Amino acid sequence: MKGLILCAGRGTRLHPFSYSQPKTLLPVANQPVLFYCIRKLIEVGVRDIGIVIHPSQVQISGYVGDGSQFGVTITYIEQESPLGIAHAVNISQPFLQDEPFILLLGDNLLMDSLHNLVRRFQDNRADGIVMLSEVEKPQDYGIAEVHEGRLISVVEKPVVPKSNLAVIGAYLFTRPIFEAIASLSPSSRGEYEITDAIQTMIDRGSFIAHTTTNGKYTDVGTIERWLEANRWMLSRELGEKLAIGEGSVVQHCEIVGPVLIGKGCHIENCRLGPYVSIQDGVQISNCTHIENSILLENSSIHDVSWQMKDSVFGRESFFKGSSDRKASMFILSDKSSIQLPSTGGDSE
Repeated sequence: MKGLILCAGRGTRLHPFSYSQPKTLLPVANQPVLFYCIRKLIEVGVRDIGIVIHPSQVQISGYVGDGSQFGVTITYIEQESPLGIAHAVNISQPFLQDEPFILLLGDNLLMDSLHNLVRRFQDNRADGIVMLSEVEKPQDYGIAEVHEGRLISVVEKPVVPKSNLAVIGAYLFTRPIFEAIASLSPSSRGEYEITDAIQTMIDRGSFIAHTTTNGKYTDVGTIERWLEANRWMLSRELGEKLAIGEGSVVQHCEIVGPVLIGKGCHIENCRLGPYVSIQDGVQISNCTHIENSILLENSSIHDVSWQMKDSVFGRESFFKGSSDRKASMFILSDKSSIQLPSTGGDSE
């Protein structure tokens, strides 16, 4: 069985951070989201993985390499135009050939393992299987209709949903998926929809199984979801603990875990946490309170006398200064700089 991870999306809702690097490389608990996808595949025995990228996303191959750091083989497949999930699958056929394959979206973070997905696929001798989860706004998702335990329809973003069971971005397919994709026309969005391909398989008599997860999941597609995913992963990895990387110095600080600090950081006279991820080379001093935030590599924050929360500081960004406010949220892009007047006031 092979694995296929789709990473070619533009990530426009994560600007400005996805301007400088693909969104699948943005860190959750100091690890790129893509790395979690790779590890999910490894957990179920997949060792041959294709990653679909846009030709401009050279950073992905730089981070992941040939897969040897994970003990797998990585093949890169270029998708020049954003024509949808089904299109990405179709251009990957020379890599996938006739083998069953697990399909993951590279910006999705799943808390559950893929063992149940694989087990149900094998037990049911299915032509494919999708992972489902109950959602609050089914109009925003591809929605599955299940009757007497059998998946009978899948509709992308229905106006009148037939259930609240969403297809959440983990699939397992066999060769008939390519025959279904070959018959598709672009949707109103101009994309070849994977939900349309699944429906075509069902209409042609293929058996598509399903498994429903109660575990948390999210696509790391907005700042809010990125911070949410960071909270989940910090809680899972650290509980309420503090983890400090090699060469980092933390002095005269109050820490409320979970807090993760990377390598080569210098932090003093601060209150941190909960839910703070700090990447390598970060400098922080004299900050009253930083909470539920992500600080990317080599960022600096100094002399902040109020609570900063729900914030993201880009790589090599710089923030300094105080004011009379009680709390604030900041989103600073890479290499940006803000220095507030020492006299306070409403400037930002």
